[in-house]
Amino acid sequence: MSKTDFIGKASSAAGGWGALKSVGKRLLETGAPISGARTLLKTNQPDGFDCPGCAWGDPEHGSSFEFCENGVKAVAWEATEARVPPDFFAAHSLSELRGWSDYDLEKQGRLTHPMRYDRATDKYLPVSWDDAFAEIGRILNSLDSPDRAEFYTSGRASNEAAFIYQLMVRLYGTNNFPDCSNMCHEASGVGLKASIGVGKGTVLLEDFEQADAIFVIGQNPGTNHPRMLGDLRRAALRGAKIAVLNPIREKGLERFADPQDKIEMITGGNTKIATNYYQPRQGGDMAAVRGMSKAVFAADDAARAAGEPAIIDYDFLAEHAVEFEAYRAAVEATDWETILDQSGLTRAQIEEAAGIYMNAGSVIATWAMGVTQHRHSVIIVREITNFMLLRGNIGRPGAGLCPVRGHSNVQGDRTVGIDEKAPPALLDALEKELGVSMPRNPGHNTVEAVAAMLDGKAQTFIALGGNFLRATPDSPLIIKAFEKQKLTVNIATKLNHSHLVPGETSFVLPCLGRTEIDRNSAGRSQIVTVEDSMSMVHGSGGINPPASDELRSEVAIVAGIAEATLGNAHVDWKALADDYDLIRDMIERVIPGFDNFNERVRVPRGFHLRNTAAERQWNTPAKKATFYTGPLPEQTEHQQALSRDNLFVLQTFRSHDQYNTTIYGMDDRYRGVYGERHVIFMNPADMEALGAHSRQRVDVIGEYGDGVERVAENFRLVPYNIPRGSVGGYYPELNVLVPLSSYGDGSFTPTSKSVLVSVRLLADAPVKANAS
Repeated sequence: MSKTDFIGKASSAAGGWGALKSVGKRLLETGAPISGARTLLKTNQPDGFDCPGCAWGDPEHGSSFEFCENGVKAVAWEATEARVPPDFFAAHSLSELRGWSDYDLEKQGRLTHPMRYDRATDKYLPVSWDDAFAEIGRILNSLDSPDRAEFYTSGRASNEAAFIYQLMVRLYGTNNFPDCSNMCHEASGVGLKASIGVGKGTVLLEDFEQADAIFVIGQNPGTNHPRMLGDLRRAALRGAKIAVLNPIREKGLERFADPQDKIEMITGGNTKIATNYYQPRQGGDMAAVRGMSKAVFAADDAARAAGEPAIIDYDFLAEHAVEFEAYRAAVEATDWETILDQSGLTRAQIEEAAGIYMNAGSVIATWAMGVTQHRHSVIIVREITNFMLLRGNIGRPGAGLCPVRGHSNVQGDRTVGIDEKAPPALLDALEKELGVSMPRNPGHNTVEAVAAMLDGKAQTFIALGGNFLRATPDSPLIIKAFEKQKLTVNIATKLNHSHLVPGETSFVLPCLGRTEIDRNSAGRSQIVTVEDSMSMVHGSGGINPPASDELRSEVAIVAGIAEATLGNAHVDWKALADDYDLIRDMIERVIPGFDNFNERVRVPRGFHLRNTAAERQWNTPAKKATFYTGPLPEQTEHQQALSRDNLFVLQTFRSHDQYNTTIYGMDDRYRGVYGERHVIFMNPADMEALGAHSRQRVDVIGEYGDGVERVAENFRLVPYNIPRGSVGGYYPELNVLVPLSSYGDGSFTPTSKSVLVSVRLLADAPVKANAS
């Protein structure tokens, strides 16, 4: 590959020596590779900290190593020796910094001091913690309604920080909790709650050791949660079938070389992951799964007619489910022509996948945002659940439903109360605990919060972590929304673009990271807790000195804002900030499942929160698992895209060198793209039909039809194994094309996996420098 090119050879397998080389590179970039390596040895260990990356579970039986390449990147990113002190801000205005890329901003290192925006100089200036808290409290108390304020939460916040955050906000008087869950897995929670009565997955990590078949749907673990590849590899090696449904061929789902397997590393070998790989059209998952159910019904009818045992578990369905016959009728009413057109698969492929299901004793279905970021995501989740119910694959060993969350505590934040539609039982418990009434009106989710900020109904935005401006769709609208605010506050470890669009008054408040020691006033180090995708609650204690003496924990910062805003009439905020055991005691009294919280979380690997559906107790209105009985969507975006020339359905995704909006580097070696992020992956036949060539420069134009011009300028085409009519590219660069008003039915999740676009070919001139 020449220095001027950007398309090179893709890795032959996920992991392997490429992963180890990347690990070494990231450790060198920290500026302290030896201490960085020591830090890694404490990742996901009983006496260490929980990885600040993904939410994949840790085995209860423990392991000598429980981190992955992307976990290394997350730890190295946080444990860097680079710093962003007040001198940095004195040298750079916000106008200048807005021209920097996401990568270049965060590469500067850790924030060290609380800062307040000065409009006269267009720079951040140092401010004392007390002055920052006092001014934030004054502005919050000046609003004519608590509902004028929005309180965002990132999935990296601990249970303790999230709990006192929701405590502060509800005592303040609102349920406005736009949350990262709203942008990723909301459809999983909504769909599962309707079907099985609980909005979480039903499996433990140990179930992957017993499953006979695993269906991996709309998911790229190689990049988004690489430790999952180890569990899939072990399942494949013992003979379990792994059926993948994903429009794009992803390296991590094809082959994996485990860096912790000495023989594979010495021999250069790898393990085949997917036994069967199917590439449905974007949004065609529901049709594919319904087709599998149709094949199961047909095989079951044939078996019973021949006097053979039934394939469907009728005893389970009679005892545990309702609306089964209505679902059967809906499946029978769905013709094969519709299923094949919408799914993009052949009947032979669908029947083959159904055969894997029928021949397996225990089956797990796992999925991620390839399922949840569509207009019809809630019913797709429910259709997957229907399929699993047919043979009783919920609530027994080696079987169940497994939505894989993103950030390490996105599930835990919801468990401890970050919910704009708060369960009445939670509000009742808080009222009993505090002796004061709680707000009962539903608050704003992410989409509603942005709308409220744009129309002036919301005047304050406070973010507990994250990079809201870059994570949300319709990027120019978010800028306008921020500029209208009386107050913006960002609690963060590193500088990002959300900090560069201030309201009338703006603060950046630097916090401790997951890897750093958090000491209270008596000098005792404190632990926090997180909940993974398997509902395991783990303790996490930092081991590194703080990046600056000025840093405060997320808990301490929230407590400081709360005391300045609300006083101590109902809660002793300083006491909670000084002893997290007191927060956990309150969580135990308020939220079911946390009995003996402080004792159990100090046991290696923590404890499991009870999941009633996993015990075949169904908290639905019917008190049974409930089939979804509706039809397939009338038309998916992909079907629309195929109806005319130069119309495509775009999905945004991560490169292998990023996690959410954090860009660790400019390479995506699994897809063979190096040093470039402004790319569009396209089927070679579609490129030929456009008269385009590999590396062709194009503008990508949104085709939502609402009169708003959305253009992503100056991208380059990369030929890729992706269905015709479908294109893909990196988030957040392509968020400009995702309409804020396009979201999932029943979930409000932006449809980042189904955006209609066209492309405009540009002359082959030199490409602009990559910038965000």
